Amino acid sequence: MAERTRELLWADISQIYRQICEHPFVTGLTDGSLGQDRFRHYIVQDGHYLRAYARALAGCAAKAPVESELMMFAEHVGVAIAAEAELHAGLLAELGLGAEQVAALPVTPTTQAYASYLLAATASGSYAEAVAAVLPCYWIYARVGEHLQRHGSPEPLFQRWIDTYAGQEYQAVVEAVLTVTDRLGAHASAAEWELMRRRFHTSARYEWMFFDAAYRLEDWPV
Repeated sequence: MAERTRELLWADISQIYRQICEHPFVTGLTDGSLGQDRFRHYIVQDGHYLRAYARALAGCAAKAPVESELMMFAEHVGVAIAAEAELHAGLLAELGLGAEQVAALPVTPTTQAYASYLLAATASGSYAEAVAAVLPCYWIYARVGEHLQRHGSPEPLFQRWIDTYAGQEYQAVVEAVLTVTDRLGAHASAAEWELMRRRFHTSARYEWMFFDAAYRLEDWPV
């Protein structure tokens, strides 16, 4: 079942992925129609999200049964933090925001909900559940990056974002996590497999919601 694990998981979210690719936030990256206010909102919230995601990856590392996987997820914690420090800082500077301004901007509802879900899943679930919960952020971004790279963007800021996730380095990171996922799925009991699918599906829904929240310039209603 090693190869079949990822295929079954992806089949569960194929419609969600299609809706992500068709969302006006994502299509706006390639046709240049996405407003910079929406892209700025997305980058700010992604910075907040990545700090929580790094902690969720640390939770995966803590539960890893073998040293190679512990080291992999621990390394990815650093990668998540570095992404915030490098890519986001550069993009935000070009969008007219400095570090102090970004720190003062609030975490919005969808970001808070998704981050809380991942931290709860990786803290309370099994190792297999934890990996399934963090996987959509890895995998969907890799697939979206590949999809967008085929079209390109007339906006240099958007193209830089696309290049990051379509690049071979990032794709290799995702493949390593998929290899772990295949192994976990192959050895999971029926009950654990269902929990993996549930965690994966929920996180994939949050990925769509994250793009949608940025497009709506989401804020707290009260």
